[in-house]
Amino acid sequence: MASTSGRRLAVLSLTALGIVYGDIGTSPLYAIRESLQPAHGLPVSAANVLGVLSCIVWSLIIVISIKYLGYILRADDHGEGGILALASLATPMDTGATRSRRGLVLLGLAGTALLYGDGAITPAISVLSAVEGLAVATPVFTPYVIPITLGILIALFLAQHHGTGRVGGVFGPIVVLWLLTLATLGIAQLIRQPAALAALDPRHAMAFFSANGSRAFIVLGSVFLVVTGGEALYADLGHFGTRPIRLAWFGLALPALLLNYFGQGALLLETPEAIRNPFYLMVPAWALYPVVGLATAATVVASQALISGAYSLTLQAVRLGCLPRMRIEHTSDREKGQIYIPAVNRFLMVACLALVVGFGSSAALASAYGVAVTTTMVITTVLFHAVARTRWGWSRWHAGVLTAAFLAIDLAFFGANLLKIPDGGWFPIAVGSAILALMLIWRRGRRGLAAKLRGRDLPPEAFAASLAHGMPTRVPGVAVFLIREPDVTPPALLHNLKHNRVLHEHVLLLTVVTEGGPTIAAADRVTHRPLGHGMHQVTIRFGYREDQDVPGTLRALTLEGVPPLTQPTYFLARERVVRARRTGTLGPLLPIFAWLNRNAPSASAHFRLPPNRVVELGAQVEL
Repeated sequence: MASTSGRRLAVLSLTALGIVYGDIGTSPLYAIRESLQPAHGLPVSAANVLGVLSCIVWSLIIVISIKYLGYILRADDHGEGGILALASLATPMDTGATRSRRGLVLLGLAGTALLYGDGAITPAISVLSAVEGLAVATPVFTPYVIPITLGILIALFLAQHHGTGRVGGVFGPIVVLWLLTLATLGIAQLIRQPAALAALDPRHAMAFFSANGSRAFIVLGSVFLVVTGGEALYADLGHFGTRPIRLAWFGLALPALLLNYFGQGALLLETPEAIRNPFYLMVPAWALYPVVGLATAATVVASQALISGAYSLTLQAVRLGCLPRMRIEHTSDREKGQIYIPAVNRFLMVACLALVVGFGSSAALASAYGVAVTTTMVITTVLFHAVARTRWGWSRWHAGVLTAAFLAIDLAFFGANLLKIPDGGWFPIAVGSAILALMLIWRRGRRGLAAKLRGRDLPPEAFAASLAHGMPTRVPGVAVFLIREPDVTPPALLHNLKHNRVLHEHVLLLTVVTEGGPTIAAADRVTHRPLGHGMHQVTIRFGYREDQDVPGTLRALTLEGVPPLTQPTYFLARERVVRARRTGTLGPLLPIFAWLNRNAPSASAHFRLPPNRVVELGAQVEL
């Protein structure tokens, strides 16, 4: 048993290396180069090299090893991680809709929206920085760097509809080989110049800030590039669990990254001119092309992890009612988490291609990278404080001191990255702001629409009782009417009865609820209440990470007096939103909500209903 458990832990740790650490593992391609670029006005002197290297080393230790792996990973929502899970933990439902709870929910939505900007930049900067190694090998490739990068990105996005299952098995080995290569290159340089190891002393970082003041603060914006995978690390908690993620980090990822950063520092101590591309200039001439190929493969893996993360994030947001429904394709019969969302894929592809063409180099793209991630990290720390106080019962002093320490570092990185806004940092802020605005418009519009429908419908008990006084014609079979609110009679049922003057022999009023937790226990999945006269009220609950297969759930349900629910007819309402005569819920923003509502796919595909057994009935609602 112990051997089996150990083998499974090893397999999960290997897979975690590919998915969790793909992003942070490719930062050596550009992090030190950007930290000591000539634009900062700092010479590549021994003091500055050791100072920057010390900042990098201690950023990895404090932000990743202590903050995320030591504390943030403990904030799991039934085993799931990510900023939406953290917001769910920080805002328990029994606290009510207080001002503080609404504020925490808004922070969670803002952090979620900003991650889309990161998801667009990461594939662009990662692949571009890898392909730029060809130009280091020979200037002949310089004109072809952009076209090659665009070709790789286009192929990557076009392949998404096949799913990650076919290539997921090689993700881990690729990143393992990449990390071993990083370590080997670093060791080779350290043997020649071991003085770089002095950067382990944090006094070099302190001396760097003391000597350079505001310019050192600006450099923090580039140093931050070494920890940009922290949020992705936390978001993937549900896929692997805490132990494999920690084992992969401390067992291989952290040592390999540190060795490579030390190696680049050793090279710069010996040859300051190597700052133009210290990573590739560490590579022996005979190995340059293989390393470029391996780096490209590693950046594709990192990009795939961010793209898949954007799909998962969107799925969670849709199921929590923060975004309209989208067409979601399940690409694996075994793994429910492997999905493909065409709309998100198109958005990310266009954004990535535009970024590569618009910025033209990974150095220019680095100016846009970091603003969104630092903002999300600050939000994560604030939400973590709320979780520590409300969920774990930490004292105000305990939670406050730890949060203050984390915030001091987060805000330093945040402030340094704000300086990037004029040079490209505006892009992720603009993307995040637009997506957050859509989320808020959608949430407010759906609440207004639900209130409007709730006000015009009958309670289901009253409708069932009325059947005793004027029973309509009943036809054989089972009809399932989907409705958002369990305490109202579905408009689709009333319209069907009004126009067709018939009612099925067995009628299920079905409400599908997405809970705040990621999963729901089987015993709590379905609740049922008979209403009489062949009518039943059924509620199905899913976690926000679960596959919402309504037909499959109904097939397993047995109701007394009701035939097996193998082929019921599903009735859906399709609301068309129009402007109210008076000032409505959304005012001038109504056209945006109406457009989102009109273009959202129907519940049929979302709940995996068989198309040949679905009837949709329209209704017009004033908002």
